[in-house]
Amino acid sequence: MTGLSAEMLAADTVEPITSAGHAQLGIAVLAGIAVIVLLITRLKVHAFLALTIGSLALGAFAGAPLDKAIVSFTTGLGTTVAGVGVLIALGAILGKLLADSGGADQIVDTILAKAGGRAMPWAMVLIASVIGLPLFFEVGIVLLIPVVLMVARRGGYSLMRIGVPALAGLSVMHGLIPPHPGPLVAIDAVKADLGVTLALGLLVAVPTVIVAGPLFSKYAARWVDVPVPERMIPARASEDLEKRPGFGATIATMLLPVVLMLAKALVDIVVDDPEQMVQRVFDVVGSPLIALLASVIVGMFTLGRAAGFTRERLSSTVETSLAPIAGILLIVGAGGGFKQTLIDSGVGRMILEISEDWSVPALLLAWLIAVCIRLATGSATVATISAAGLVAPLAADMSTTHTALLVLAIGAGSLFFSHVNDAGFWMVKEYFGMTVGQTIKSWSVMETIISVVAGALVLLLSLVI
Repeated sequence: MTGLSAEMLAADTVEPITSAGHAQLGIAVLAGIAVIVLLITRLKVHAFLALTIGSLALGAFAGAPLDKAIVSFTTGLGTTVAGVGVLIALGAILGKLLADSGGADQIVDTILAKAGGRAMPWAMVLIASVIGLPLFFEVGIVLLIPVVLMVARRGGYSLMRIGVPALAGLSVMHGLIPPHPGPLVAIDAVKADLGVTLALGLLVAVPTVIVAGPLFSKYAARWVDVPVPERMIPARASEDLEKRPGFGATIATMLLPVVLMLAKALVDIVVDDPEQMVQRVFDVVGSPLIALLASVIVGMFTLGRAAGFTRERLSSTVETSLAPIAGILLIVGAGGGFKQTLIDSGVGRMILEISEDWSVPALLLAWLIAVCIRLATGSATVATISAAGLVAPLAADMSTTHTALLVLAIGAGSLFFSHVNDAGFWMVKEYFGMTVGQTIKSWSVMETIISVVAGALVLLLSLVI
């Protein structure tokens, strides 16, 4: 991971801020998380400010001098942004190119032209998974909603039968697959191998999205019968373009970073010799930074120029893609500061000792912690970042594969039962024209299925690899 050495250096130079006992540390953790939850849910404070205040509160409750708590927080924030900030920015650029060039519409139209009837829910999963790979969840929803509504209206399908598979594909990508911010930060926190995590994440994601998408959508369509809200069908990006990228070129561009990262993981397993030129080359081209940068550069030609974009239009697209991620970067950075405060206060060590006393499997413990934070804050990203900081010491003696599974367990737990304190809940409700009860019976239950199925698959994989 980019910035890993910096984080390791920071971990060595930041002095632990307290040596409080288990009871005091336990109270400090609960109090710190309670402050974050209260600020986000009750007072509607932005997650960045809530995490900042909660981190300082955690240090204070743990008995730490305020100056040392500040050092821990700022060190964690800096090393986290250094590790994943560029990757988030590159992902945002790639997603913007995909949307503005009409590449996303090309993928959608091509797949839908070849699907129909019973195959349509499966086509929606495929569309959402491919489009959701480089996009943030909220952006993916905005991009896919017109497709879902138009397919349901024109084909006479139940909105839930089409919408749930699309949402499942987006949600699984968001929670389990890098380069999404949550998985990237968790990988950075527990020192997991990105290629191995990506490979195992795809292995877990496929059956999970099948169960939570096409299969569950049959029941969701029975429980929730809502008409297609005509007012929510916006114009598509490609309607204003004279031409748009080809299907093959678009797919190849989107999958390029995944292929490069998986190739690096495969070469690491087969060659396993850092001195070999082949492994050294793939260590470079398969690194997340180079893989995403290569995809962005290729995308400027295969997506932007193919859609007739001028140099000025390409420059404008890149510029406008970066502004919306400022808030995400700050939240992720503050989450890293919260994580470092947890580590320096000794909470990570306490979690390690308690898990040994209780004999709770590390992967199950990670999933449960992420579930609790998700239910409390409503944010999958906050849940992932906070849980990763808490369970990071558990990865010290784990194998490469089990460390990757620890990341996936955290990601699975972070998706559990989205409800009224989650922005995604309200986006789905409004776009689909549902009541709160209907949204819970469809969206919230789907999220819970994803979390439980993915968590169970992670535990099963831990028994065989």
